[in-house]
Amino acid sequence: MTISLITVTYNSGNTLFSTLQSVLSQTHLDIEYIIVDGVSKDHTIDVLKEYEPKFNGRLRWISEPDKGLYDAMNKGIRMATGDVVGILNSDDFFTGKDVLAQVVRAFETDDRLAAVYGDVHFVHPDKLDKCVRYYSSKVFKRKLMRFGFMPAHSSFYLRRKYFGKFGCYKTDYRIAADFEFLLRVIYKGNISIKYLPIDMVTMRMGGVSTSGVVSHKWIMKEHLRAFRENGIYTNVFLLGIRYIYKVGELLLHKSVSR
Repeated sequence: MTISLITVTYNSGNTLFSTLQSVLSQTHLDIEYIIVDGVSKDHTIDVLKEYEPKFNGRLRWISEPDKGLYDAMNKGIRMATGDVVGILNSDDFFTGKDVLAQVVRAFETDDRLAAVYGDVHFVHPDKLDKCVRYYSSKVFKRKLMRFGFMPAHSSFYLRRKYFGKFGCYKTDYRIAADFEFLLRVIYKGNISIKYLPIDMVTMRMGGVSTSGVVSHKWIMKEHLRAFRENGIYTNVFLLGIRYIYKVGELLLHKSVSR
């Protein structure tokens, strides 16, 4: 089974090497690795050229202007030819060497399975070995999307044929196109999903969705829009429950890590 793995880059030269190295370290070798660069102005392309030979033809990349993150993701999806598609951000890397092997095992065990997802954890950019937040998708249930919950997007792997059925990411969303896509596919589309109890991805803090109050206002606004466009009822109060849970999650992590 071939996994098409997509990474979007823009001025990612300082972090991309760890992303590339983690892909190279995977025990599952049937990988089609696609990197979509938005014409980086730093040394991103130099890093790509350095690592490209190490993939022995399994890496394809382009560098051209795009209309943002989700447009670049869609380019990668359209380039993909594998059985399953996943997204790995250029600031992130696989936590273990057998992540993709476990993803493949789940799909090969159940032909009816449409998607899998797991856990991720966040680290400080300068302390990659210290977890500052653990995001477990174990608690996720389809019905909880009404409250704004979603499985960790960077752990989500979907059979490629479903992009043809449901479409790709909406490029006119600023920050929450990933939520809208999962709402459309998981909740409205009612696909068969499975949780994998593994820590799949290590994520550096500081991304768009973890960058403070302003981003959370945008997330709330775009979540409401996503529900409206998909014909699913919710409201600000229901979506606010997720923030109460997140506070509890952070407090629990702090108490455990002491």
